[in-house]
Amino acid sequence: MTENKNNDITPIWIEGDLRLAGALDNRVIGLLKAIEQSGSLNQAAKQVGLSYKGAWQIIERANNSSPKTLVATATGGLKGGGTCLTEAGRTLVTLFTDLKQQHQLFIKQLNRSLTENPDTVLLLQRLIVKTSARNQLFGRIIDIHTGAVNSEVIVKLKRGEYINVTVSLSFLNETGLMVGSDAILLINSTDITLVVSDSINQFSACNRLPCRVINIQENKINAEIIVLLEGGETLTVTNSQEGMQNLELKIGMTVWAIFKSNVPILGVKL
Repeated sequence: MTENKNNDITPIWIEGDLRLAGALDNRVIGLLKAIEQSGSLNQAAKQVGLSYKGAWQIIERANNSSPKTLVATATGGLKGGGTCLTEAGRTLVTLFTDLKQQHQLFIKQLNRSLTENPDTVLLLQRLIVKTSARNQLFGRIIDIHTGAVNSEVIVKLKRGEYINVTVSLSFLNETGLMVGSDAILLINSTDITLVVSDSINQFSACNRLPCRVINIQENKINAEIIVLLEGGETLTVTNSQEGMQNLELKIGMTVWAIFKSNVPILGVKL
């Protein structure tokens, strides 16, 4: 998220760096600004995190590509020489700085226009989610049951499956969670148990999703099983080798993915 001067928050869907003539970018201009400030190529290179050789190569390419010299170097003399920008170099820095401000404004306007379309926002939000949890399910909150300490939130997935999620009352109050809100559920692969139909009643977990095994990847310690839910979404389940042998899992086999209501991490749009 980025905050503009009017203190409104605009999500960053589109990003892009300014580049002129295929070669002049923030790194080159940053080096030119550092040279103008320090009067030394060596000091400027240190300021922008470059080696002296790397900085010299950048300046050499910039000078060779420009019809006018951008950086002048003097040796010896009373002041011991130094490096400075020419008039053309200072003009280029000013031009790039002005264009960068216009470029940032253009990018912000594009992001704002995307935010005005709720369907686009929903699509982009789902694409940019990054998390260590292997499983991400998207849905909509259809009911909330408030208790003395916790609340039970019912999330309906996009193809009709229902998942119960336990959240604290503080979370409920802080987020302003309400029926109709879009939600994302993050579920660790180790928190899901696969069971066959014959033993489903032996487990008390309230979330029970019928599914089909579509892939199995085994190593010496455990196995990752990919299952396909009836609605078309997939879950990754980590199981021990012993558990694999007990279930006699095979690709195409029908099983149940079960987990308790305190397992999913519920995320909502603020």
